[in-house]
Amino acid sequence: MGIDPALLEILACPDTHHSPLTLDVDAAELVCPTCHRAFPVRDGIPVLLLDEARQRPA
Repeated sequence: MGIDPALLEILACPDTHHSPLTLDVDAAELVCPTCHRAFPVRDGIPVLLLDEARQRPA
């Protein structure tokens, strides 16, 4: 998917709790383990907008 590991270490959920995000390579998403939102990665660029996120099942 082409996300720099150093960048992945500092990315966090933009919601108020700021949990570190994990990478779901198969779904091409960054996932917040706290609120279960999934943020899309488009052309290698994470889209960290709450309006663009989808809610994943807990």
